[in-house]
Amino acid sequence: MRITSPRGGRAGLRILPTLFRANMSSMKSAPQATAVYVRISSDQEGTGLGVARQEQDCRALAARLGWTVAEVYQDNDVSAYSGKHRPAYQRLVEDIASGTRDGVLIYHPDRLARRPRDFEDFIDVLTTARVPLQFVTGGADPMTGDGLLILRIMAAVAANESASKSRRLTRKYQEIADNGLPLAGGHRRPFGYEPDKMTIRESEAAIIRQLAERFLAGESWLSLTGWLQDQQIPTTTGNPWHSTTVRGMMLSGRIAGLREYHRKIHGPAAWPGIITPETRDQMIALAQQRASQGKRARNRYALSGLLRCTCGTRMNCHSRPDRRVYACPNGPDFGGCGRRQVEAGPVEELITTAVLRRLNSPELHQAMTRQAGPANSTAAIHSHIEELRKRKEMLATMLGTGELDALEFRAAREPIDRDLRTAQAKLAQLAGADALNTIDPTNPHLAEQFAALSVSRQHAIIAAVLDHAIIHPGRPGARSLDPGRVEPIWRL
Repeated sequence: MRITSPRGGRAGLRILPTLFRANMSSMKSAPQATAVYVRISSDQEGTGLGVARQEQDCRALAARLGWTVAEVYQDNDVSAYSGKHRPAYQRLVEDIASGTRDGVLIYHPDRLARRPRDFEDFIDVLTTARVPLQFVTGGADPMTGDGLLILRIMAAVAANESASKSRRLTRKYQEIADNGLPLAGGHRRPFGYEPDKMTIRESEAAIIRQLAERFLAGESWLSLTGWLQDQQIPTTTGNPWHSTTVRGMMLSGRIAGLREYHRKIHGPAAWPGIITPETRDQMIALAQQRASQGKRARNRYALSGLLRCTCGTRMNCHSRPDRRVYACPNGPDFGGCGRRQVEAGPVEELITTAVLRRLNSPELHQAMTRQAGPANSTAAIHSHIEELRKRKEMLATMLGTGELDALEFRAAREPIDRDLRTAQAKLAQLAGADALNTIDPTNPHLAEQFAALSVSRQHAIIAAVLDHAIIHPGRPGARSLDPGRVEPIWRL
């Protein structure tokens, strides 16, 4: 984080010791609006005890000096070396510059800054505002030129120490990832695993498997989140679930026995997977397909998005005071003709009956047999996707070593990306067909079984069999639905 110097930046810092001493000599002896700044880089337990101890010692120093503390500025679990934004620190600088604070107390110089340029910029702001600074501990008096020299040396040493620590940690994390091990420490265990992050907790693993099955069967993340909340299943921290949390967990490499590093799959993990990598790939492909189609919320109706007007526009469902209809939308945002509509209840009943009949038909069995051929199996597609990903990694390595230039890299990558999208689309299609595994077509009570499912599952089953249905014009004045108006376009 850089602070813009009010006196013109680095040039003014060359004469800083003299100015600092001169300014300090004219300051009030007992500041009445002192700022206490406390910071800790890592608070894994989330207790804030480190900053609390710093505040306590700073207040004790204020009492000894006769300074009046006006406010405590706290940055908890924020590094001073990484360069990330420190909200309290930035607010402190602004308050000093505006004259709101007339004194600053800090536990140790490394709580203020661990990079020399940050330290110099802060001292520059203090000098301009004529605000004194005192440390509880640190062995140097910032009120003197010699003290500033010592503090500058300490800042340089702290920066070198932080850089060395960063290099050691990076190498350590790389080694842990290479061995497929989880990071040790931390207070949060992953859902589905024991606190050692290696042993499966079967009661939670069964829930994860059920979530995967239901997602592939057509339910949305929002629907699954609602189910978890209805069942009063808490997260590992005891908090309620959110759809983003469910999605992140279900698409993570962890539950598939894969080690992630820098948000990418690094290799197989040392812990067992709860689901297979193939199942995870199916879920990713299906989630990407839904996102591209704008399906981010649960389906409200069984035929949402499945009806088309003869003009080719997707029909929307509208609830009116006395009825519900699917209608062709018009207007600049839709482009439909606006001349076609159909009663929702009758058309949903008609198409549902047709789908349930087709589920036990020879035509559907033949289509599914063709789809389930060896070349279209989930394992085969998953293997092909892994091969394509390795080819992309190889190209990236060749670009990094200079074996390929940027133009050659893009030319070689484009067909791989195209094949990858095709393979993922096939996985998504197979995942959609998995919705049919949730019902038994030979069940004599199939209609009752279907009616008992959630709307999301009903929609997924219909969409697995029906691509869409075209709604043709009806007879003027007709009081019931003419089945001839509905033209199904079957997917299977």
